[in-house]
This record gives sequence, C-alpha cells and structure tokens, in this order.
Amino acid sequence: MLPFAVDETRVRETIRRWFAGRWFAPNALRTRALVDTVHGVYLPYWTFDSHVQCPWTADAGTYYYTSESYRDSKGQRRTRQKRHVRWRPTSGEARHFFDDQPVPGSQGFPADRLRRIEPFPTSDLVPYDTAYLSGFVVEHYQVVLFDAAQIARDAMHRQLERLCGRDVPGDTYRNLRMQPRYSGQTFKHILVPVWNLVYDYGPRSYQVLVNGYTGTMTGHYPKSPWKIAGLAAVVALLALLVAVFSR
Repeated sequence: MLPFAVDETRVRETIRRWFAGRWFAPNALRTRALVDTVHGVYLPYWTFDSHVQCPWTADAGTYYYTSESYRDSKGQRRTRQKRHVRWRPTSGEARHFFDDQPVPGSQGFPADRLRRIEPFPTSDLVPYDTAYLSGFVVEHYQVVLFDAAQIARDAMHRQLERLCGRDVPGDTYRNLRMQPRYSGQTFKHILVPVWNLVYDYGPRSYQVLVNGYTGTMTGHYPKSPWKIAGLAAVVALLALLVAVFSR
C-alpha cells in the first residue's frame, strides 16, 4: 500500500486555491465552504510487470519537395513547394520492460480522472498495515484480475505502438505491424490514497480528486453562462475590429 503523505489541511487549501483560479466558475462557488466535505479513501489498484520483445515492420517515409507554379487570386503566376513522400520498407525490434503498469480496481471513480492524478509512486510502497487505514474509507476490488490484465495488455500495446513508431527511420511511417512477445509477467494488488470531494451546484454534481501522496489534483466545476457570453462578445468585437482595420 501507499500511505497518505498529503494531509487534509493541505488538501483543503489546495482545493480553495483551485476554485479561486477558475475564471469561468460562478462567483458564488468561490465563497461556498465546499471543502468541508472532502474525504480520504484508499482505492484498490492492480499493477502489472512484463518484459516484451516486439519485432515490427513498416513503410518508412522520407519527405521531398518539388516546385510547382500556380496563379493567385489576382491572376499573378507564383511558385510554391509541394511535399511528396518516398516510401521504403523497413523493420526492427523494440525491447521494453513494463514496470507497474497501473489499472484501477475501482469502478466508483472515473478512470480518466484517476489517470490525471497518476502516477502513484510504486517505489514507495510499504507492507499493508491497518494502522495506516484509521480514519479513511477502504474500497474493495470491483475489477477482477482477468479484466484488469486485459486492460493492462491493451495499454502496453498502445505504448508499444508509440515506441516502435519512434524507431521507424525517416519523417513519417505507415502500415506499422507488430508481433509482441511478452514474458516474465507478474502482478500485485495495492491500495493508493485519494482525497475525494463531491459537491452539488444547481442540478448537477461535480467531483474533485487529489492524489493523496503527490498532491496532484483534477476536477470539474460549473461554468457561468454570463462569463462565457461575455467572453464570446469580446471575441466577436475583436474579430469585427480586425476585419474593419484590415479592410
């Protein structure tokens, strides 16, 4: 498990500053005592390790340019550069070690928001001890190992595509084909600390999450239609002034 390293007082102050910095938020939001409802929770995570060897093939593209003439809107003949691609087959092999690929074991928190407060430094994990849990909620696993392993494998595959793509020589590439071979696969289940704030504003609910170890924060908040309308009016006015002066 990864114990809480960011205390509640610091979290409350961080959230207050975050609310104050949201220009589009209604002014009333900044004065409400929303942080009184912040709660600490230990969320379950799976982590996966694996070595991978990944032979790949692709078409590597190199840019080259030719000159072509054309007529502009006034009928004047001009010259411009046109880009082409010269393709050639290429191949290689990527080797990588995936260390603690994280997969949330919770379904009660949106996965995209959890990704925004990652990583949870697994190098600082400590053995499970109930003393760390006092005063916090502990959520049970809702994602089984088989499903988590598939999610991790899909994430590894996407990372491999980027790694192999960087190895393709030239300026661009196409038809990337990979044949990954995974070995030494292991997993563990851990608990990670998260500060959670859920609040209602009008008819909707909003959420703010804070990494309880690093302090990284993410969240969403209501937008003031008056401020948005005001910004749109300013942009429209500037566009009109630019058009007038250009003419």
